[in-house]
Amino acid sequence: MRGIILAGGVGSRLYPLTYSVNKHLLPVYDKPMIYYPLATLMNSGINEILLISNPADIPAFKRVLGTGSHLGIDLRYESQEEPRGIVEAFLIAEKFIGNENVALILGDNLFHGSGLGRNLADLNHVDGAHIFAYRVNNPQDYGVIEFDKNFKIVSIYEKPSAPISNFAIPGLYFFDSSVKKLAKEVKVSTRGELEIVSLLEIYQDHKNISAQLLPRGTVWLDAGSPKALSDASNFVRIIEERQGYKIACLEEISWRLGLISHSNLKKLVLSYPKSNYQSYLLDLLNQEFEKEL
Repeated sequence: MRGIILAGGVGSRLYPLTYSVNKHLLPVYDKPMIYYPLATLMNSGINEILLISNPADIPAFKRVLGTGSHLGIDLRYESQEEPRGIVEAFLIAEKFIGNENVALILGDNLFHGSGLGRNLADLNHVDGAHIFAYRVNNPQDYGVIEFDKNFKIVSIYEKPSAPISNFAIPGLYFFDSSVKKLAKEVKVSTRGELEIVSLLEIYQDHKNISAQLLPRGTVWLDAGSPKALSDASNFVRIIEERQGYKIACLEEISWRLGLISHSNLKKLVLSYPKSNYQSYLLDLLNQEFEKEL
């Protein structure tokens, strides 16, 4: 399975923070926002990842993440000239997807929960489309799922003014390789976008879509507004301070997944400037050394 991170758009809800910086490079507590969706894909066992963003911002992402080789992954980049909707990502990524299944995550979405990565890895061989549902108090801001009494999908709505349920669709989607073909059937909406809900409806018409509630205790945050960005930062800070581990520490994830060796991690960490981030990773290395004694 391959992965796509859609990190385009102009970040209008965060203006003027985004006047000179792509929103996905803004800090969520102690790391750039882009670390969090990348961590979700990596924890799902996805090592070939395409990042799609505005042409002017691609160089900045490359400075931050490079080719991904230092993390043991293959990270590539493509441009989205203008924000024309989520579905356009599949058109841009057609060659990248090839005959593989693909997961797409929005660059301003943060997911955290015990065992979440293992659960997502089970979807690497998905047949059709698979989405998630998450109960929220403001469903009108998202795509919304209506379920029947057996928790089967009845209908899907894009930002309805009068939501029929409180189950929002988070910005993480799994598709089989037919998404390349079906994405081309999506028509531009009245908002002038290729809506993800329209693509999901095509899968629904083919009776080839499934949905599940994100496990209890899983946190999903959309950091695309000032309040949401602040809430996400506070959440990460509280978890890291109280539990003593870092969320979305890409180097740690790579090391624990066996994508890079102990010695490679040490060499990488020693190249970093002195910081709390470096100290955290050095402590991990020291703990592992003590275990081997």
